[in-house]
Amino acid sequence: MAQQLSAKEPTAEQVAEYRLYEQMGVSDSEYDLICSFMGRKPNYTEIGVFSVMWSEHCAYKNSKPLLRKFPTSGPRVLMGPGEGAGIVDIGDNQAVVFKIESHNHPSAVEPYQGAATGVGGIIRDIFSMGARPVALLNSLRFGKLESDRVKYLFEHVVSGIAGYGNCIGIPTVGGEVVFDESYEGNPLVNAMCVGIIDHDKIQRGVAKGVGNPVYYVGPPTGRDGIHGATFASVELTEESESKRTAVQVGDPFMEKLVMESCLELINSGIVLGIQDMGAAGLTCSSAEMASKAGNGLELYLDQVPQREEGMTPYEMMLSESQERMLFVVEPKDEAQALEIFERWGVICAKVGKVTDDGRLKLIHHGEVVGDMPVKALVDECPVYNKPSAVPAYYEAQAEVDTLRYEEVKDLGGALKQILSSPSLASKAWVYNQYDYMVRTSTAVRPGSDAAVVTVDGTRKGLAMTTDCNGRYVYLDPELGGKIAVSEAARNIVCSGAEPLAITDNLNFGSPEKPEIFWQMERAVDGMAEACHLLNTPVIGGNVSLYNENAKGAIYPTPVVGMVGLIHDTDHITTQGFKTEGDVIYLLGETFAELGGSEFQAALHGVSEGRPPKLKLDVEKKLLDGVLTSIQSGFVKSAHDVSEGGLAAALAESCISGGIGAEINLSTELRNDIALFSESQSRIILSVSPGKQSNLEQLLKESNVPFAAIGCVGGDQLSININGTSAVKEPVEALKSVWEDAIPCRMN
Repeated sequence: MAQQLSAKEPTAEQVAEYRLYEQMGVSDSEYDLICSFMGRKPNYTEIGVFSVMWSEHCAYKNSKPLLRKFPTSGPRVLMGPGEGAGIVDIGDNQAVVFKIESHNHPSAVEPYQGAATGVGGIIRDIFSMGARPVALLNSLRFGKLESDRVKYLFEHVVSGIAGYGNCIGIPTVGGEVVFDESYEGNPLVNAMCVGIIDHDKIQRGVAKGVGNPVYYVGPPTGRDGIHGATFASVELTEESESKRTAVQVGDPFMEKLVMESCLELINSGIVLGIQDMGAAGLTCSSAEMASKAGNGLELYLDQVPQREEGMTPYEMMLSESQERMLFVVEPKDEAQALEIFERWGVICAKVGKVTDDGRLKLIHHGEVVGDMPVKALVDECPVYNKPSAVPAYYEAQAEVDTLRYEEVKDLGGALKQILSSPSLASKAWVYNQYDYMVRTSTAVRPGSDAAVVTVDGTRKGLAMTTDCNGRYVYLDPELGGKIAVSEAARNIVCSGAEPLAITDNLNFGSPEKPEIFWQMERAVDGMAEACHLLNTPVIGGNVSLYNENAKGAIYPTPVVGMVGLIHDTDHITTQGFKTEGDVIYLLGETFAELGGSEFQAALHGVSEGRPPKLKLDVEKKLLDGVLTSIQSGFVKSAHDVSEGGLAAALAESCISGGIGAEINLSTELRNDIALFSESQSRIILSVSPGKQSNLEQLLKESNVPFAAIGCVGGDQLSININGTSAVKEPVEALKSVWEDAIPCRMN
């Protein structure tokens, strides 16, 4: 007979009778399965624990079959998915640790704290692996900037990111911001953190050693963030505003103390396992640590530091109060661990012990208030193979003639219109709020193709970027997924780095809708194929589903966070043109491709057709050829051609370099198509005249198409097509419209 459990909250019978489990996102069939694992009906605390562990946010029950398609291993991969973050070798007994995660729903209802705690959570993922965080990035999506609500969300999300990162002293060095009506009411806030670690300091979240004590570190537990994981696993509605208690409150100053003390603890060599209390708080960290070690865990909830009186077991287990960690040491090392945290002024309390029974047992006021099989919590969540269906819009888009628009004659005006699009315009208003130079390791600041930080004590650097074009993925999910990975790799290579691996954040609508699940399937297929061919395995990430608003789902937005290795800091390359007289080359081929383009959206107010095609073997040759050219010392600047096409890329290189360019194109394409097509696998290089022959020889050997299209100089961007002037704009005028598109304050 099952042991009688104490429950001051609703009883197991009340949970079943009133179907309270439904309010926690547990279906009837899942409840029945939980009962079978338990051998009885779960009480209120237990069903709460199961509900968060079996949520999409923690269990990936709707997405796990798709995630298995990703390549996750490679010669440099030291740790793939399954831990707090992935780890990749960078030589010399050093490794880079990185991950990206979402805080979309919290940011929609409480933008400052939602964004701030998203940053805090991803930082903990990195230092829980034993790594020192060295850089932050983000990928943000909002509705159109004309809306007062969007302006409010945008301003407060950016403030939250800046407030947390600046206070903790980690530079925010890069990212992207996109505005589109599909994200109205459901912004995307994806935060990425990158750290550096020595191989022998790598940690895992495991509860090793039966009888060993389990310690809680960080501020007391409150009632903020309760059911945050399940809140992130349902659609936002008008009632979501009332769920502010599911949004955590962050304290970056406390996080700094927790980080430094935990890193000192790890460096002492006494830690057996450590994990942050992120999604699902104490529940997830304790259950996962026990599961990975094949053990059980006994928690004494009376010993959990609490900042509010009368907290119930349910509240303590499900709270997502921030800046908290769980770790295991041997009894002989307890005094040393306690001394470290006392010196840092951080709470450290013994809250449990490792057991050998495979159970997560909760004790409160001397009574057992929860007793659950760890394996059921972590490994036995049902996995769903959702039905998928090709959306009608996708088939209809195949018939759209994206070249039917009347030819645009004022190409200079068109270029200015595109540069003033908030998605393409300068993001200085955003990154000037970030302290991107703290720690003094930032070698390439925000605004180039990829950010670069140097590795202390070496000549190595790390390039990093976040990328995704949601319009492309919507119009053709498989192709859009390939492009997201490829553009990230292009940005990394243009900075002088070898692409290493990716972390992904799969932001989609509700998987319950077959058309949305089809988008997910196809996007993952495209990403997986690109990762295979470009040798960039997926070492971790996050899935954020149920991103919907009153008009339907957001654009499918599988954000790619990529990190690359710069083998020598002499290879660091930026997008700005450098020296008068340098020769400008266009690598790759331009085709008549306007589907999903910024030109199409800015000038014609539509996003339709099919995105530009992509051949991965062509992309790989381009990347290899450009990287070798940079490492050979032939290249002065490099910039990928993406949103806005060739004209926008040239303008960006002029603006970044503060210098003009004279361009002469020979093409059979219509002038506006030649300038604004977003054909893939294209990069602009500038080289000194003395290096031309070396570059051309290397590109020929690499089988990369190229053409010398002009030279750097003057104070204008002058573009001639087939001998006729098409664009003649002062660089300062282009810079002005580019900088003024996003006002210095939203309201």
